[in-house]
Amino acid sequence: MSNKLIHETSPYLLQHAENPVDWYPWCEAAFEKAKAEDKPIFLSIGYSTCHWCHVMAHESFENADTASILNENFISIKVDREERPDIDSVYMAVCQAFTGSGGWPTSIFMTWDKKPFFAGTYYPIRSRYGMPGFSDLIEWITNKWMHDRETLLQSADEIVEHLKNEKLPRSKATQDDLTEKAVQIFRQTFDRVHGGFGGAPKFPTPHNLLFLMMYAKLNRDFDSMKMAEVTLTQMRLGGIFDHIGGGFSRYSTDKYYLAPHFEKMLYDNALLIIAYSAAYSMTGSALYLETAEKTAEYVLREMTSDGGGFYSAQDADSEGVEGKFYTFTLREIIDVLGEDRGKRFAETFDVTEQGNFEGVNIPNLLKSRDVSADFTEELQKLYEYRKNRARLHLDDKILTAWNSMMSSAMAMLYRASHNERFLESAKRVQLFIEKNLCESGRLFTSYRDGKRSENGFLDDYAYYIVSLIELYNSTLDYSYLEKAKQLCEEAVKRFADSKGGFFLSDTDSDELFMNPKETYDGAIPSGNSVMAYNFVRLYQLTGDEAYRSRAEELMNYLASISEDYPAGHSMFLLAKLMYDAPPTSIKIVTKTVDSTTELPCELSFLANVSVVTEGGEYKLLNGETTYYVCRGNTCLPPTNKFEL
Repeated sequence: MSNKLIHETSPYLLQHAENPVDWYPWCEAAFEKAKAEDKPIFLSIGYSTCHWCHVMAHESFENADTASILNENFISIKVDREERPDIDSVYMAVCQAFTGSGGWPTSIFMTWDKKPFFAGTYYPIRSRYGMPGFSDLIEWITNKWMHDRETLLQSADEIVEHLKNEKLPRSKATQDDLTEKAVQIFRQTFDRVHGGFGGAPKFPTPHNLLFLMMYAKLNRDFDSMKMAEVTLTQMRLGGIFDHIGGGFSRYSTDKYYLAPHFEKMLYDNALLIIAYSAAYSMTGSALYLETAEKTAEYVLREMTSDGGGFYSAQDADSEGVEGKFYTFTLREIIDVLGEDRGKRFAETFDVTEQGNFEGVNIPNLLKSRDVSADFTEELQKLYEYRKNRARLHLDDKILTAWNSMMSSAMAMLYRASHNERFLESAKRVQLFIEKNLCESGRLFTSYRDGKRSENGFLDDYAYYIVSLIELYNSTLDYSYLEKAKQLCEEAVKRFADSKGGFFLSDTDSDELFMNPKETYDGAIPSGNSVMAYNFVRLYQLTGDEAYRSRAEELMNYLASISEDYPAGHSMFLLAKLMYDAPPTSIKIVTKTVDSTTELPCELSFLANVSVVTEGGEYKLLNGETTYYVCRGNTCLPPTNKFEL
């Protein structure tokens, strides 16, 4: 029998629509019912490709006895964290305040006025490994609610007050201090043998690598570049990269980048395409470009809708086993490829009889490090074989922020590779967003099955503005820049706080007990950091002093927030580096506004390019298209032939 999630469009909510738990989506009816029946609320937040969400669902939410306890004593609400990043942000902060850590599924117990009094993540059905069992926990909370409610309510009031007290900005640290301090933190935590930072698990965090590469370029710092390159190389060689089908998994569960958590997220792959493209532009190493291209091809092949939008994620599990889709036995490899080629492949990709992961094998090049061996035919055979094993669950939700990341990645990869296919993909997704996720200059968060969400958040605007800027940089079509400017004004109007920074939701939003102002660059850069980047880029591309002023104000605010741990704010620091040392400025002077201007194919990966008509200080040389190039504080003589 279906519950109240059956009419939702979120793949995550629909996964739970047949649970015996009487789930509600996030709606006023649920809170009103809880109040009327004097019941606490159990809020469960997750996403459709989350492994531990699956485990908790199978153990607890599909269990009739557990469902009976929940249905009798609680009002249960399911939320897709990707559709409602505001709810996820607020209650993840609650979980971290209660437990010192966070993750998904997020399990929150709260009052009908949305005040939390207990929080955690995954709970097993029965107590084990020092973790309370979920069934025991809900019985304990039921008893506490009935006989000692005041203690719970006091806890709720305390946690709400704690979270609502915003950290006061400091003013002592300079942005230069923060940049140097961040680099030092990365140096201290860098794994010089296996790449990455700290121990297991290791997350890609490509924005950290972009910051280090930019810092290295500006400061001629070999060590910072080495940190980025070793990490990029190890990830490409390791099992976190799918050598059979392309693309990257969520993170590495070990320090070697061998065994990943196998789900593939759109945002990770977008940011990694950007990082590898940037590394190629700085080093000329073919490995980086090939990695970016293979990742993009995976996205175009498996993560792209007919309309051009990109899907959100692929699951880690198949047939109830995490990673089963991606692993092989030696016998399988030989059966598919034949004795001779199978053994050669196995030797190169670390496939053995005993296995390199729980008795099976994750293909990788960490031991052989042989990236030059040509196994094109063998990889295609294994891809076809693997594809026929099982069908991975696909979260086919289309998210504005994540699609914008991938559009930016495709546009930037085009500038590195000169492959028109990538640019066309970036253009198509921009048109998809305009058609399905934008109305009267306002953006919306998600789209699926012909329906879009009711909300739009800061990240949607921040990342879409980036994508428009990158499309302009790849086409010199000024209409993209005009749209970016318009959306910047809309973002300022909707989300800017007069005290500094940007809220995640509209400034007048009162649906939750707090409106988060995210500044930390976690798995993805925060909306505030990305807005700082946008202001810097728009100032450099347009010369409009209003953007310079906004960039400085926001960066000053972020500097005050990030003093304690600047390495967690690398996107803001990247924007600061670009502000202090602007990329090469190229003015292309043409005869008329209607002149068709082509982007020079030799153009650097990162530059500030604008097209202006002749007049004033910009004159045509020999009556032909003329290039005015400035690097740092030095401007070169105008020329008719562009040379970088």
